[in-house]
Amino acid sequence: MGQAMILGTGRGLPKRILTNDDLAKIVDTSDEWITTRTGIKQRRKAVAGEETSQLAAEAGRDALRDAGLSVDDLDMIIVATVTADMIMPSCACLVQKHLGAQGCFAFDVNAACSGFLYACSVAEKYIQADGSKKILVIGAETMSSRVDWQDRNTCVIFGDGAGAVILGGGVDGRGFIAETMFSDGDLYELLYVDNAQSMNDDLQNPDYDGSYIRMAGREVFKHAVRAMAQAVDAVLVKAGVSPEELTLVIPHQANIRIINKLGATLGLPPEKVYVNVDKYGNTSAASIPLALAEASREGRMQPGDYVLFCAFGGGFTWGAQLFRW
Repeated sequence: MGQAMILGTGRGLPKRILTNDDLAKIVDTSDEWITTRTGIKQRRKAVAGEETSQLAAEAGRDALRDAGLSVDDLDMIIVATVTADMIMPSCACLVQKHLGAQGCFAFDVNAACSGFLYACSVAEKYIQADGSKKILVIGAETMSSRVDWQDRNTCVIFGDGAGAVILGGGVDGRGFIAETMFSDGDLYELLYVDNAQSMNDDLQNPDYDGSYIRMAGREVFKHAVRAMAQAVDAVLVKAGVSPEELTLVIPHQANIRIINKLGATLGLPPEKVYVNVDKYGNTSAASIPLALAEASREGRMQPGDYVLFCAFGGGFTWGAQLFRW
């Protein structure tokens, strides 16, 4: 039995950058309108050859390099996504194919923007049982495939990308410490994406008008801040750690107003809350591991530091996890 430790981080990003001014050419919006309401200045948009599985594989390769491991060292691949290339096989199986990682097994997790936390939670249980395992956990999305490009309330928010971690057995007390995970399916209608129309006439949705992101932004905002703050408080109490002891909080990068409100609610100074939503927008399950990879490369954490993740997404799903770096 042992803790799960982050051995390496990685990222995979589309090359194309879509700025606020670019969006103003296709929908009734402006750089000022988007920046004021979201804090987003640009996001990435995938092109052919940059499907979710390809971005995920790129992030996985980067994380393996960072950890000093090869694909032959992997025991498992878990991909958190709501924008897989296809319904089946899983995105994780396609990542396994792209990496040539034939010695492990692979599966997906769908918990929307909280997906990376859910996937890490699953991986941590395997490592608790066998500390020799090496598990690649990826959050990857091509949200551009599920936005209505005429709906300025959603198309300006979301972006594409992937982030990854390698989890393995911890040493010197470093690694996974505590988590709190939640969901509430009663509130799904505030943030959801319809599937493609059913091929069974009896199961078809008469109101179907496309497989787009549907979001009640104001309601989601209120629930998100309250739920994430409660999850953070709960995980700190469980771990016996005070907010002052945290080195860095990496929240889901949904919206700068949500991030700022969360930081203020928790009484954290801005320098302890990582932000890159301005560069990538809301990348759903990819946002936390993508931010973590950048924070790691910037030297924002040192061995032994307390690092906290928190997220909120469609479902509703939410939670928090505390690691010792």
